[in-house]
Amino acid sequence: MTAITSSGSVSGLDVNSLVTQLVAADRAPADNRLATADAKLTTQLSAMGQLMGAMSGFQSALASMKDASSYALRQATVGDPTAFTATAGSTAVAGTYDVEIVQLAKAAQLKSTPFTGGATAVVGTGTLVLSMGAASFNITLAAPKNTLADIRDAINTAAGNPGINAALVSGVNGAQLVLTGTATGAANAIKITTSGGDGGLQQLVYDPPITTAMTSVNAAQDAIVNVSGITVNSASNSVGSAIDGVTLNLLKAVAGTTVSLSVANDNSGVQAKVTSFVSAYNVLANQIAKLRSYDASTKAAGPMLGDAMLLNIESQMRRLMSTSVAGVTGPYTTLSSLGITTTSAGTLTADSTKLQAALTANPAAVSAVFGSTNGIATRLYSFLDSHLSSTGDMTQRNASITASRKALTTQKQALDDRMTIIQARYQKQFTALDALMTQMQSTASYLAKQLATTTSS
Repeated sequence: MTAITSSGSVSGLDVNSLVTQLVAADRAPADNRLATADAKLTTQLSAMGQLMGAMSGFQSALASMKDASSYALRQATVGDPTAFTATAGSTAVAGTYDVEIVQLAKAAQLKSTPFTGGATAVVGTGTLVLSMGAASFNITLAAPKNTLADIRDAINTAAGNPGINAALVSGVNGAQLVLTGTATGAANAIKITTSGGDGGLQQLVYDPPITTAMTSVNAAQDAIVNVSGITVNSASNSVGSAIDGVTLNLLKAVAGTTVSLSVANDNSGVQAKVTSFVSAYNVLANQIAKLRSYDASTKAAGPMLGDAMLLNIESQMRRLMSTSVAGVTGPYTTLSSLGITTTSAGTLTADSTKLQAALTANPAAVSAVFGSTNGIATRLYSFLDSHLSSTGDMTQRNASITASRKALTTQKQALDDRMTIIQARYQKQFTALDALMTQMQSTASYLAKQLATTTSS
């Protein structure tokens, strides 16, 4: 609103104060109504944010629990983990194996003869053809870019290089070119031939059994593993083809010595997943309880006390968790049969002894109760998704609250505009009154003087 400028200093009428008080009195009811409405909407929006955040957190936890295969956990135990380690996937079958690592897979490595001139020693001109396995590439050298260092750089930067790394190692006899393959396995041997030029590049040829000017430091070789007496070859030291669902990570060769490998159901891992489910749900349950709470002693109510949508969400989740899972037979078809029950506070609690017994007796049923098509985690995830989606009731309510707050902003602006008009009207009226009172005071003063003169005469 515009500032009040008249003070009524002549008549003694405090125009500023009168106009301010009258405008404030006119504005107060609307201001109070808008402030109350804004505070209520702000509380509702905050409460919805807290509820949606808790529901989203629970849904995120359910994402890794709604697949039955994620409960088919296996544990691999190795007798000597310095020889190899092992990981078992959900398709692994329980069993015990004797593993002998005959040799590890290696990458090829070659070295040249020493060059007394070091990195700047001129080697020769022409073309080198380098191959690793079935892939090959060429480098062409011409003076003056034909030193040992130039060859190293040309190999490392060559287009089409399948994975041959070149380095210079300087020793007491001079610098030597060392070539190392990045891929292990017998199929990834390194071969070097040359053509054209002055013949100097012949010092780097490695084409056994014809020419071996370079020396083999390590021959490319496969890993050889005997699993329960069955020989397995692998180009890599990560062997996933020997035992279904099991990957062996070879660390050292122990030829002639067997190391035990045991694969079993990982019940502790499944228990950890169930514990995570219970904890994630309890975070949501506690948040819901807080939003609908009421303290009789202080008469303080939660921001969503009596909210029909909140009560519906809570009751439906309890129903989804208490209903038996279709398609699962036997004694383990519900959460309660697995030892997971609801407390008086609405949270979940898990009986680890009862859960362990169920896992021992029928691990597939436990997986199905949580992660099958009709499983608890699956249907809870779908239920939460229906509420949190862009077309869900929670998103729609948030949009409604936001629209109401926007409408309040419009109403506040309209109130400001109306008060500006009222203020101007009051200003005009009291300014006129001030002028009239000033004139009347002047007239009264004149009459008083005239009467005083007449009386003295």
